[in-house]
Amino acid sequence: MAALGPPQPPPLRLGPRLRAGAEVALRVPSLFFIDAIFNSAPVLPGDSLWVGLLGGLLRLLGVFVSSIVLVLSQRSLFQFYMISSAFLLAATSVLVNYYAFLHINFHSAYYTEAFGVPLLPHKGPSLWMALSVLQLAFGIGYVALLNIQSIYSQLIILDLLIPVVGLIIELPLHIRQILVYISGFILTFYTLAILVSKMKRFYYSTRYVYLLVRHMYRIYGLQLLLEDTWKRIRFPTVLRVFWLTRLTAQAVVLIYVVKMAEADAGVKFYMISWDNFWEILCSLIISGCDSTLTVLGMSAVISSVAHYLGLGILAFIGSTDEDDKRLGFVAPVLFFILALQTGLSGLKPEERLVRLSRNMCLLLTAVLHFIHGMTDPVLMSLSASHVSSFRRHFPVLFVSACLFVLPILLSYMLWHHYALNTWLFAVTAFCVELCLKVIVSITVYVLFMIDGYYNVLWEKLDDYVYYVRSTGNIIEFLFGLIMFGNGAYTMIFESGSKIRACMMCLHAYFNIYLQAKNGWKTFINRRTAVKKINSLPEVKGERLREIDDVCAICYHEFTTSARITPCNHYFHALCLRKWLYIQDTCPMCHQKVYIEDKENTNASNNNGFVARDENEPNENLEDSDGTDSEEEEEETDGLT
Repeated sequence: MAALGPPQPPPLRLGPRLRAGAEVALRVPSLFFIDAIFNSAPVLPGDSLWVGLLGGLLRLLGVFVSSIVLVLSQRSLFQFYMISSAFLLAATSVLVNYYAFLHINFHSAYYTEAFGVPLLPHKGPSLWMALSVLQLAFGIGYVALLNIQSIYSQLIILDLLIPVVGLIIELPLHIRQILVYISGFILTFYTLAILVSKMKRFYYSTRYVYLLVRHMYRIYGLQLLLEDTWKRIRFPTVLRVFWLTRLTAQAVVLIYVVKMAEADAGVKFYMISWDNFWEILCSLIISGCDSTLTVLGMSAVISSVAHYLGLGILAFIGSTDEDDKRLGFVAPVLFFILALQTGLSGLKPEERLVRLSRNMCLLLTAVLHFIHGMTDPVLMSLSASHVSSFRRHFPVLFVSACLFVLPILLSYMLWHHYALNTWLFAVTAFCVELCLKVIVSITVYVLFMIDGYYNVLWEKLDDYVYYVRSTGNIIEFLFGLIMFGNGAYTMIFESGSKIRACMMCLHAYFNIYLQAKNGWKTFINRRTAVKKINSLPEVKGERLREIDDVCAICYHEFTTSARITPCNHYFHALCLRKWLYIQDTCPMCHQKVYIEDKENTNASNNNGFVARDENEPNENLEDSDGTDSEEEEEETDGLT
């Protein structure tokens, strides 16, 4: 029997992680090809129509092939790159033999004319030894990548070494040239034979993938198919690596150019000056969103940053809600929509930098609103559950304070540096709305904390909370109307687009119509609940003490009054009203608490069956009190 002890962690499996990293790295070149094709000029000045059509077809073919490689499965992707690398090694080997022959031919003629010898003695051995090692490496790599196990592997390596053998035994130049051509022809023929042999397998694999995709499309639909492909190829990670790699390469080139310019000017500093650093940073930001693909890459980077920011805030405030982990999805979607709405990638470099900074300000305010949505439930749960630990309250209050201060600082800085326009008005409106949301949350939090501190039933607490939240919702609704008007003005007089019009329609539906509909529904439900509560008889004084019971909802004793349902159950008026917000039945027996006037008329005409059932509470009341006053008769008659 194994010794008892703490469970040991599982061994670190590097195989799957390395394969996943290699898979992501092998998908990135496809995005570079697509980006290069989109950024290249489709038609050069002076080209004819046929040249333009041919160039367009080649561009489409390149995008199609790159897209196919991008979505290949892991096994097919590795096989594709192995075959492509083998073909690249074969082509490189042939070119090395050919250019080595040209080099030797040129120098042999030069040495023969200058010194009377075809080649200097100390140059010959070093040249053929270097060629031998290089061709041997090419041959071994070619054989290993194509997994050639038969005698053909030795023949291929020998074929690559034939031109080197001709150099060693000092054959005539025309015979060396023939050997170079024969070696290249044999390698090309064998490579084509391998390619043809794999075409059949490629056809069946392609057909299998096509049938599988068609089957999944018919069963699950296009959305689930795209989601599965998105996750399978790790597309956000691929976009992130593509964007960071592209940015790093451009940064290296720009830094090298700046250092060379400083060296030519006689400036010798190991570090780049602040002005040059700022120019490099602006250039990188401008080139980082110069196409739709790079905007997607920047969105993927923003997604990663927002995801870890959200996780950090959730851990800091102590929340475990899974829905609050969607910041890594909401932030990049908002950024991409803003980029499409403003035409970010199609702007001039200077305008693109300004527009990107404005979009980032809007994105920051949206992220702050989302963080408030994460902290508000935690704040309410702490206050409603009467948690007394200051360490538990401090993180949420600190984040709420930051959510109040940051919009004020952002608005002050923007108003200090920019003149009033539609963009600045939108950012300021979002900031003011966020500050009002924080004030509403803190006010409700304080009300709940006061209720928990005095430890008595505060019957007006629910009304106060409703008034505070209703005021906040009304102000938020008014801000929604203002933002709709601001967007309409922007679309009509500044920059109208179809995407902006669609976003305005979505804003009008979700932030104006649905919010007004839900607010009105809540108001009607509360008014109806109050009406139902007022229609029920109330017990006070001596009769209340004779009941000697507790409320079945809150389990507290009846101190001042109680309401009686038609099914003869007793509840606090406040507790029963909160229950009636949800459903119109008794919490104990699930009979209907309130009967409309039309239902009362039908019930009285139904042979008195319902009336007898509803008159049962009257008999119980008489038994409990021993009197039958006119007031009680009027109250009980109102129930029927």
